[in-house]
Parts: sequence; structure tokens; C-alpha cells
Amino acid sequence: MQNLETAFVQCPYCWEQIEVVVDCSVENQEYVEDCSVCCRPIVMTVATFQGEVVGIEARSEDE
Repeated sequence: MQNLETAFVQCPYCWEQIEVVVDCSVENQEYVEDCSVCCRPIVMTVATFQGEVVGIEARSEDE
């Protein structure tokens, strides 16, 4: 069973706060998720420790 947690990040394109679901069973991960407001691709870099999100960064694909 996966350990899922929600987090809020700011979209680097439209600047809206969006909610994302993070799989906390993976300590360090990077993936692309589309913004739920403007639909542009956001590169998410996530760090977790002992099942909790300890860091999350949202950036545009061209950074």
C-alpha cells in the first residue's frame, strides 16, 4: 500500500496554488505533472523522509 500525502505548490506559469498528491514511499523523485488550472507541464522535485514530504519544488520545464 502506498503512503500518499497531499501538498500545495505554486504553478510557475499561472501562479495559482494547486494541490498535488505525493507518493511518500519514494524518498527522492522527479516527475512531470500538469497544472490543474492552466494545464502546462510542471517539473516536480520531491524529497520525503519516513513517510512525510520534507521538500517540494515546482518549476517550469525550461528552467
